[in-house]
Amino acid sequence: MCHDSNGLFTIAAGRRHSVAIRSDTTVVVTPDKSKQFKTDHWKDIQSVAIGNVHLATNTGNEHIVGLKSDGTVVATGWNKHNQCDVSDWHDIAAIAAGWRRTLGLKKDGTVISVGRENEGQSDVAHWQEIKAIAAGDWHTIGLKADGTLISTGNNMRGQCNVEDWESIQSIGAGYLHTVGLKNDGTVTAVGWNEYQQCDVSSWREITMIAAGSYHTVSLRLDGTVIATGDNRFGQCNVENWQEIIAVAAGCSHTIGLRSDGSVVATGDNGYGQCEVTTWRNLRTDQSKKQV
Repeated sequence: MCHDSNGLFTIAAGRRHSVAIRSDTTVVVTPDKSKQFKTDHWKDIQSVAIGNVHLATNTGNEHIVGLKSDGTVVATGWNKHNQCDVSDWHDIAAIAAGWRRTLGLKKDGTVISVGRENEGQSDVAHWQEIKAIAAGDWHTIGLKADGTLISTGNNMRGQCNVEDWESIQSIGAGYLHTVGLKNDGTVTAVGWNEYQQCDVSSWREITMIAAGSYHTVSLRLDGTVIATGDNRFGQCNVENWQEIIAVAAGCSHTIGLRSDGSVVATGDNGYGQCEVTTWRNLRTDQSKKQV
């Protein structure tokens, strides 16, 4: 994922697809072999999200969400759990998409949610003074205005144990881990660490973070990128990237937005999710810094 100082996402990566905003505020999506997405008519989009999910035999369907400049929201794709039923949303400042659900941060600092709620991941109605949101597979994280966090949902690997975090400026949520970027440019993480996706304590001068299902990616101040975690598909092979202004992490792939409006990608390309080499003229004025 990636977002700017207002919590807006310019690019997003999911299980089988990648999505980005063009400079004309329309949306481009990697090859949609399943014909799930209807985004041709979208315009005035200022933020995008895609419902990422971990690798499993019963996962793969996704939905895409777009935040329009007037504070309304559009969604397309898999809707088995009503995760695309956002047509009545308004006054939205930021969006997030998890597996089978969609979240909206309202301009008054409250949060709304639609979709699956079996694990408590949608229990956000009482949240207040929130300035950013992140959605993992089964858990949801909220960043408060004072730099502390609130969480809800599945906590089987400790991914919701963030109550003592402070001085956080932005957040990311993966399958079973949570990542936070601190005000001093360092990074902290908690949760499942089998693939070392939480080994971020040595990172410095970080301006942006992204959490994939099993890996973590960050953007340095100098426009280079570092990554840690599962690399079975090469999703962490970002050491040669330069002039990057935004990053997004999907299930098993990573994409980066260059300052010239083009995109680079690495990792699993089984569904064409890394076929971004022809993308040009993407929106670049919403990057560099997160919250």
